[in-house]
Amino acid sequence: MAEEIKKAFGVETEFLKGFEGSFDVIVDGETIFSKFETGRFPEPGEIRKLIKAKFVTSSPRRK
Repeated sequence: MAEEIKKAFGVETEFLKGFEGSFDVIVDGETIFSKFETGRFPEPGEIRKLIKAKFVTSSPRRK
């Protein structure tokens, strides 16, 4: 997953040990995926799509 994110966005990822069984993906302080909330691990490519959607929807609109 880290390699997929680096390849897609050119950024490094940071993995932090959390609670047993937890898996959260946080981008700019916002949780974009939580195993606790979904009850599952992300599908292949799902995190990349969620990151892309976050930046598309949070980008300022151009006139």
